[in-house]
Amino acid sequence: MAGAGHTFSKGFSTNEDFDFEVRNVLGAAYSGAADVGEVLAAIDDVKPNDDRGWFKAWAELGDRVDGIADACDERHHTTSAAEARLRASMYYAVAVNAASALDSTDELADVFHKHRTAWDAFVDSTTRASVERVSIPYEQTTLPGYVFRPRGASGALPLLIGTNGSDGSLTAMWATCVFGALQRGYAVLVYDGPGQQSMLFDRATTFRPDWEAVLTPVLDFALGLEGVDRRRVAAYGISQAGYWVSRALAFEHRFAAAIVDPGVVDVSTSWTSHLPKSLIELLDKGEDAKFDRDMEFGLKFQKDAARQWAFRARPYGPLGYAETLAEVRKYTVADVASRITTPLLITSPEREQFWPGQSEQLAELTKSVSTLVPFTAAEGADFHCQPLARSLTDQRMFDWLDEKLEVQS
Repeated sequence: MAGAGHTFSKGFSTNEDFDFEVRNVLGAAYSGAADVGEVLAAIDDVKPNDDRGWFKAWAELGDRVDGIADACDERHHTTSAAEARLRASMYYAVAVNAASALDSTDELADVFHKHRTAWDAFVDSTTRASVERVSIPYEQTTLPGYVFRPRGASGALPLLIGTNGSDGSLTAMWATCVFGALQRGYAVLVYDGPGQQSMLFDRATTFRPDWEAVLTPVLDFALGLEGVDRRRVAAYGISQAGYWVSRALAFEHRFAAAIVDPGVVDVSTSWTSHLPKSLIELLDKGEDAKFDRDMEFGLKFQKDAARQWAFRARPYGPLGYAETLAEVRKYTVADVASRITTPLLITSPEREQFWPGQSEQLAELTKSVSTLVPFTAAEGADFHCQPLARSLTDQRMFDWLDEKLEVQS
């Protein structure tokens, strides 16, 4: 843990990945998906380079809080049990990502299913909303989804369709999308797309760059839901979905408005910005064999980097190093963003660490329809997706969306 004084700017760990994860979880306390004290107590003794200790802390916290839920259920305290399930599902979700840094992935499937079991127990028992589990037709299969509606709501509701990022959980979507929308009288549909969460771990599907092939059938399904105002359906995309939603909007024009949090023009820069210039030159020349050889050699001496590569590459399919980057380089909207006609809000946090400057690039490419909203460190709203300022983010996003959809909340 960082020493006393300037905790916000110094961080909660000298390990940047650990620190960012803690910020994300603490930000979820606003929506009830975490409790600050139990989080800080759980990680208090984890050293910056102790990947096993980091995983253990989150997995054990998930087990402990899930045990609280069991005890509440036994005594018929349904609301308390549901709230504990929500927190447990968040902590297990962090453990899923933490497992990527371990020498073995043996524990990954188990902790993912603990996460999903806790999440499903929450949605099945929560008193915060009416929740319907749905199966969304998609090509020759279906995508799992959840429709949240404010309890007691009547009439045709505005609907927000939330698209997750590359490795985010549905619990995180609750904290960044669902909770704020429900407070303002929106119905919300969230789902696992190809390569995401259950579609990756249980069905071995992979990401795809042409997300209009995903979001259009999701929208088709949503427009058939009972109690939805078909004229007031909006899209939200967080993290890498800042690319996916933008890409889909270039081809799918039926949304009344959309939000990307943040803007992402070229996904590949979050990969290539960490590579030496010599390796990028090999990639650009098409010398894949040499690129793969040099990558394999370099990663032999950087085990943490090798594990991180394997975790990030997995959703793209069983590809070699050069093949993976060739695939990731397809994830750009630079050539199609001008086709977007949907009113678009783009968040732009100070100190964006994964796609710096790309919110501004997307705003320039879509300037006839977009609104760029900056967030600053002085507001406590810096870093990717403003993790410690989700209340402020909700206020700005939904005030804008309310005005676009003529919603009074």
